[in-house]
Amino acid sequence: MAASDVARLLVLAGLWGGSFVFIRVTVPALGPLWLAWSRVALAFAALFAVAILQRGVPSLRERWRDYLVVGTVNSALPFALYAFAEQYVSASIAAILNATSPFFGALIAALWLKEALSFRQLAGMGLGVAGVVWVVGWHAGPASGPVPIAMAACLGAALCYGIGGVYTKVRMSGVPSPAIALYSQLGAAIVLAPAALAAPPIPAVPSPIVVVNVLALALASTAYAYRLYFRLIANVGPTRALTVTFLIPLFGVLWGVALLGERLTADMALGGALILAGTWIATRRAPSRRGAATERPAQTSSAAGPSTCVRNSR
Repeated sequence: MAASDVARLLVLAGLWGGSFVFIRVTVPALGPLWLAWSRVALAFAALFAVAILQRGVPSLRERWRDYLVVGTVNSALPFALYAFAEQYVSASIAAILNATSPFFGALIAALWLKEALSFRQLAGMGLGVAGVVWVVGWHAGPASGPVPIAMAACLGAALCYGIGGVYTKVRMSGVPSPAIALYSQLGAAIVLAPAALAAPPIPAVPSPIVVVNVLALALASTAYAYRLYFRLIANVGPTRALTVTFLIPLFGVLWGVALLGERLTADMALGGALILAGTWIATRRAPSRRGAATERPAQTSSAAGPSTCVRNSR
C-alpha cells in the first residue's frame, strides 16, 4: 500500500472514530433524532454540491427504491441508534461495539446468500462475542437502567450495517459508489424527517461548540469520509480498505480519552482487544492453495464486498 493510501486510511479512521465524540458532544443539545437528521441532511447537501461542481450528478429514477432502503438501514437507523446510545454510554464504548459490524455482515450473508460459515469465521465470531460480553460487563453487577439498553442499541446499529452491506452487495452491484453515498443520505434524510418533526423540539439555540461538532460530524465524518473511502477502494481494493474497521475503535477511544476525558478501563481494553482479534480472524482471507489470494476478488463476506462503500460512517 502506497504511503499516500496509508495516510488516507489513517485520516479515514480518525474521522470515523471521531464521529463518536461529535455525537457525544451534540446529542444532549439536539436529541438523537434531530442530530441524526441534521447529519444526513447536511451530508447530502455537501455531496450534492460536490456532484454539481464536478458536473456528475447521477440519475436517481432507476434505483430510488434501493437508495431508500440503503439509506434507511445503513444510515438513518444506525445513526439514530448511536445518537440514542451515546446519551448513556461513552464514545469509547460505542466505538468499540461498532467493531462488531463485520460479524453481523458475515452472519447475514450466511443466512441470506447461503454462504457457509467456516470454522475460522465461527471462531472469530465467538471471540468477538466474548469481547462484547466483557465490554458490557455482565460480570460487574446487575444489568439495569438505560446503559444495557444503550449498549443493545449500539449492537443494533452494527446489525443494521451488516444488513445494509449485504443488501447493497445483492441489489446494487455495479452502481457507482458516489451515487450510493449521495442518494443514501437523501433517503436517510427523508426517512428521518417525520421522526425528527415528531420528536421534542430543540430546547435552545445550539451553542457554537454544538454547531461546530454537528458540522464536523456531517461534513468531515460523513461526506468527506465517504470520498476518502471511495478513493481507497479504487486504489487498493475493498478488502484492504476494510482494514479501517480495526482502526476505528482505537481512534474512537483515543479521541474520547483525549477530548472528553473519558476513562479507559481494563474491561474496555480487554473487551476491545477480543473484538478486534475476532474481527480479524473472521474477516481475513484464507490463503489460496497457490498463495495467490491477492488475485481473487473480495468475496469472503458482505463486509468485504462492494457493500462496504456505505458502511461505518459513524
